[in-house]
Amino acid sequence: MKTIEWKEDGVYIIDQTKLPHQLTIIKCEDYERIAIAIERMEIRGAPAIGVAAAMGIALAAKKVASGSLEEIRIELNKAWHRILRTRPTARNLFWALERMRAAWSSADSPSEIVKNVIEEAIKISEEDVAACRAIGKFGAELISDGDRILTHCNAGGLACVEYGTALGVIRAAHESGKKIFVYASETRPMLQGARLTAFELKIEGIPFKLITDNMAGHLMQKGLIDKVIVGADRITRYGYVFNKIGTYSLAILARAHDLPFYVAAPISTIDLNVTPDNVIIEERDQNEVLYINNTRIAPEGVEALNPAFDMTPGGLVDAIITDKGVVRPPYDFSLLLRQGH
Repeated sequence: MKTIEWKEDGVYIIDQTKLPHQLTIIKCEDYERIAIAIERMEIRGAPAIGVAAAMGIALAAKKVASGSLEEIRIELNKAWHRILRTRPTARNLFWALERMRAAWSSADSPSEIVKNVIEEAIKISEEDVAACRAIGKFGAELISDGDRILTHCNAGGLACVEYGTALGVIRAAHESGKKIFVYASETRPMLQGARLTAFELKIEGIPFKLITDNMAGHLMQKGLIDKVIVGADRITRYGYVFNKIGTYSLAILARAHDLPFYVAAPISTIDLNVTPDNVIIEERDQNEVLYINNTRIAPEGVEALNPAFDMTPGGLVDAIITDKGVVRPPYDFSLLLRQGH
């Protein structure tokens, strides 16, 4: 089953807030419902968010297909700016919206606009599937038989259209016959590791154990981890990686224990146009920290911080696994080459 899928009557997504206890499908019939799904994290993960953004624009075009050229462009601009405001950190959302704007800007008639944006949205979705498969193939070569791998958050099929980035590497290694074992961190406060990564690993039959976020150093100290593989929401020049909060801590721990630290992400996640200081780290509702399943876990009156992401300097990253191959330092030079600059 795909995380997100375009059909003639709407966009269908898996509601990830209900997993692992309920497999619920949400039907989105307009761009506003897509925007809400992104904000609520009913759909999440940088590649999946990018696909959702593209399909939101396609839904907007379908709604006003009978309008004039000017009316359609006005509506698409409204949809574009609405989706743009949903989540600020993941590069794929902005990358997809840029492609969608180019798709409708080159059209000269309402029918051509509708055709172009639908085709582009489907193309972005199909490209994501191919990219994840390629990431898995390249990344599996870095995995040895018997490896014990730590992963953080969820960078699996649920973070993409299907298959996954970091979990795609793990999946590809498992499919190749390598005997691997995975430690999945629970990933507070939204528990994407406990709810989503564990769900995927169990379905795939990949041996694993769930750990709390603060167990990683202990396991490394005991010699129970061989490699760390995570995904990314944005990668900037010089290999600075923005990913789920807690990634930076794991990179430091991996370096202290002389363990390889790998990042898996498609080329669409790489952003050479911003400096690390200019990337907005999303601050989410403090109630995500103060409550678990609608039950308050902190005393009344207590406030919490809730940054969704952190930044890992490129100097702590041993390799970036992309759909075009494995990139190693110096990242400025190698990433430029991969993107054709």
